[in-house]
Amino acid sequence: MNIFDDLLSGVTAIASNLWPQPSEKPGISDGKLRPCPGTPNCVSSEPGTAPAASVPPFALSGSPEDAWPRLKQAVTKVGGTVRGESDGYLWTTFLVPVFGFTDDVEFRLDVPAKVIHVRSASRIGYSDLGVNRSRVEQIRDAFIGKP
Repeated sequence: MNIFDDLLSGVTAIASNLWPQPSEKPGISDGKLRPCPGTPNCVSSEPGTAPAASVPPFALSGSPEDAWPRLKQAVTKVGGTVRGESDGYLWTTFLVPVFGFTDDVEFRLDVPAKVIHVRSASRIGYSDLGVNRSRVEQIRDAFIGKP
């Protein structure tokens, strides 16, 4: 890591402590990921999501036991941090450089449908300028091994 990356990481870490924690704890609600709030700073693959906030789930290839560690590696590769994990659920966070905003990215394993559902949302603000949708696609690419 070079001095610029170290400096940027330090500024981001300091700034992240200035912003509020989530008002609602990430997790599963009624067997699904929480719905998006209706603002353009959230995307989800869960059925019933508004079309503008909808993203496809991650397709499972192979066994779920193999996919889950690969998903965690993909999240880490893209810059996320695993914050919590339970049976078929993964909560990760991403820090937006410089501003220190924290975004929550959650995953739910749906074995019968052979997919992993995803929800990515900013904790504050109204619009994210497409950051959450882009992040989901970066994680998807890392998950399937796309360079």
